[in-house]
Amino acid sequence: MLFFKCFDALNIIFNTIQRFIVILNNQNIQMNKTVNIALQILPTSKTIHPYLLVDKAIEVIANSGLKYKVTPFETVMEGNYDDIMKVVKLAQEACYKSGAESLMTYIKIQSSLNDVSIQDKMEKYE
Repeated sequence: MLFFKCFDALNIIFNTIQRFIVILNNQNIQMNKTVNIALQILPTSKTIHPYLLVDKAIEVIANSGLKYKVTPFETVMEGNYDDIMKVVKLAQEACYKSGAESLMTYIKIQSSLNDVSIQDKMEKYE
């Protein structure tokens, strides 16, 4: 009887681990796909106009090699999740190095089990 209870407990643990592995694999699949990330950085400075600081962030994005689109309120980037998040960090650092005293940074992420592109969302408007 004890043997069967132990066997049942091991089965439950094994099934839980299998479910967890499936979840992790799905997240990996999702993160290896092309995503869109919208970045809005709102810098403040007592001496430098915010547009000049935002220009520094956009320079970093433009030099990143990623596909991107600047809009009036945010810049949308397309690429691998980890690559874009590195650019987000560099863009923030560029604002601080250029004189920002503080930043409000907003990020929106569109991911899917399939690749996501800027063009798919914009082609009917351009």
